[in-house]
Amino acid sequence: MERIRPDHPHALHGLAATRTLEQAAAKDLPEHTLMQRAGLATARLALALAPHARTVWIVCGPGNNGGDGLEAALHLQQPQRQVVVTWLGDAAKVPADAQRSLARARSAGVHFADSPPVLGAHDLCIDALLGIGLAPGGAARPPPEHWRALLRTQRTGPATLLCLDLPSGLEADTGAWAAGFEPEDLARAPCHTLSLLTLKPGLFTASGRDASGTVWLDRLGALATPATASAWLAGPPPARVLPHASHKGSFGDVAVIGGEGLGRRGMGMEGAALLAASAALHAGAGRVLVALLDDDDLRVAAVLPELMQRRFDALALEQLTVVCGCGGGDAVAEVLERVLEASARLVLDADALNALARAPELRAALAARVARGAATILTPHPQEAARLLGRSTGAVQADRLAAARALAERFGCVCVLKGSGSVVAAPGQTLPWINPTGNARLATAGTGDVLAGMLGARLAAGEDPWDAARHAVYAHGRRADAWPADEPLTAGALARGGNF
Repeated sequence: MERIRPDHPHALHGLAATRTLEQAAAKDLPEHTLMQRAGLATARLALALAPHARTVWIVCGPGNNGGDGLEAALHLQQPQRQVVVTWLGDAAKVPADAQRSLARARSAGVHFADSPPVLGAHDLCIDALLGIGLAPGGAARPPPEHWRALLRTQRTGPATLLCLDLPSGLEADTGAWAAGFEPEDLARAPCHTLSLLTLKPGLFTASGRDASGTVWLDRLGALATPATASAWLAGPPPARVLPHASHKGSFGDVAVIGGEGLGRRGMGMEGAALLAASAALHAGAGRVLVALLDDDDLRVAAVLPELMQRRFDALALEQLTVVCGCGGGDAVAEVLERVLEASARLVLDADALNALARAPELRAALAARVARGAATILTPHPQEAARLLGRSTGAVQADRLAAARALAERFGCVCVLKGSGSVVAAPGQTLPWINPTGNARLATAGTGDVLAGMLGARLAAGEDPWDAARHAVYAHGRRADAWPADEPLTAGALARGGNF
């Protein structure tokens, strides 16, 4: 068994690949072996998580996930420990393996009850209701009210919660909640998920990270190959080796173009461009140029003297890695076509993406750029992605991996779909990567601009767009994960790498 940490990549397998592996493994083993292994693995983890539990409550569903929970009950039952099973199946319809486990549990004297026992903070409850038994796209109809009531009791109670394979109602491929399963409150006692056979993409993006808590994997003796994966969970970038005989030109020049001035619409956004520039500088760019989009009186050297201010028409775009759009407002549309045509390498963020969504001529300029092989990365948040795809934000969030792939294919370049479990996708056959780092402290103004600057620094240093995107997103989230608990996270400090 392995606790999943963000210290190396992991292959992720969707529902179809997991089912195929399950069937192949079961064919090579004696009947009922996989379920017995799953139950034993669950019991072992349960004892490790709640070694002093006097009561263990297991909600077992009508299928094989419930059978796994019944097998766990057999191992957990001890004279000094009360095991209570709430079984929600129909004896006439239960699958064969789960039927065997049900008979074994009854023969062993496991206590069955329709209502939950009284649980304390030292106790444990196990969600073995559905696992991957939810149909793709969610349940055909909302769950019965008594199912919802049982899940609500588990999710909001004081006892540690262990979800078996997936939190019930979470879709394995997307991390979205099926209708009727959405939790009313996730502010609860510690939560863990034991994923069986494979790791599922939905555990790590959309609602998955909040729902799953700490994720564990037990392969049950079967080996899933990367060749059957549908996505990857990203690991840390390799350490950068900087030769002693380096100079500022060795690490490239980044130009940040953005920052609509206060005079245009009364909404100055120069700070976004300065945050991106600071992030690029602190991420290792050799030189950082800043071109603000209006002729205001702001002088960037007064903010950060290492930055070099330029007018837009003085930039040699053909020699630069450009980060365009941060705080760009309406002004960025006036320069974006030239940026698309001339920039050597390009990160498009924020208002540059909104301008792209509105203007067919800009999309044509991007297509021409892609056709000549110019390095380009798009960094939308879900609402910007929805505008680019002509969908609702809800539709994007309902299947974040599919949305990221659609953006990469439509625009022909690497896409970073930001959010919980940011997804990095590229056109072609490359599998998308889900980022495991970052947390809710990034939900503050300017952190997206910081990411754009970090991306620009990696592109300028010579990384290709695919590597630059994966590595910058990981490093950006890791900064937030390492943030001191008693220090507020601000984008300015994040741009400096956490140097307060």
